[in-house]
Amino acid sequence: MAVKPKNVCDSELSEEQKHILLEKGTEAPFTGKYLHNKKKGEYTCAACGNVLFMSDTKFDSGTGWPSFSDVAKKGAVVLRTDNSHGMKRIEVVCAKCGGHLGHVFDDGPTPTGKRYCINSLALGFTEKQ
Repeated sequence: MAVKPKNVCDSELSEEQKHILLEKGTEAPFTGKYLHNKKKGEYTCAACGNVLFMSDTKFDSGTGWPSFSDVAKKGAVVLRTDNSHGMKRIEVVCAKCGGHLGHVFDDGPTPTGKRYCINSLALGFTEKQ
């Protein structure tokens, strides 16, 4: 059953965003609007506006989803065990509203070694100079 993130009005999200954020779905690889975004700024939760990632931690992982090596600040996301689809993964959810963002893996660049693999549709972006 889908859990509605706090502070989210269903009318503010597209059907695709609802599927990802509320039902733990995913977007097709290489289709997200932030995959190739090179602008400087901060990535926020599309549901509640919580600042999640900074552009200086974004990298091209070649996986088809925006990837980040670290969160914007400690406590921005919550990590949960995800054993769905016959896999053992770590789910990334927004700490403020509980919306599903994607998954984190231990194959990222130094210094963290993390790859936060995040759906573009779960994100907003604010450009900063």
